[in-house]
Amino acid sequence: MSKQIIDTSKAPAAIGPYSQAVVTGDLLFTSGALPIDPATGEMPKGSIEERAHQVFKNLSAIAEEAGTSLDNAVKVTVYLADIADFQAVNSVYGQYFAEPFPARSAFQVAALPLGSDIEVEAVITLK
Repeated sequence: MSKQIIDTSKAPAAIGPYSQAVVTGDLLFTSGALPIDPATGEMPKGSIEERAHQVFKNLSAIAEEAGTSLDNAVKVTVYLADIADFQAVNSVYGQYFAEPFPARSAFQVAALPLGSDIEVEAVITLK
């Protein structure tokens, strides 16, 4: 199967040797998205909710570049530096995904790139 690289300036550039996302077949696989504002290159300094909004905006921009949307997400993985942020992130998550909701996992991890407290990746159908 072939693969197509997805890259948009409406989401932060990769911070290493990887792509923002890859399409293969009818699926879009995003890399982990951090809450970096692509206009400033900075993470919001406020609440976890503000950073969660930025993550989902970034994922949405990547999905749109591939010709799809978060409405077509089938699996989402949320990485948190502190699982105590789960409910706050969950309230933001519900603003970007509608029923029928995608499958989801959420984990507390020891650390995330650039000192972030949230990172999210998704698998999204193109149809």
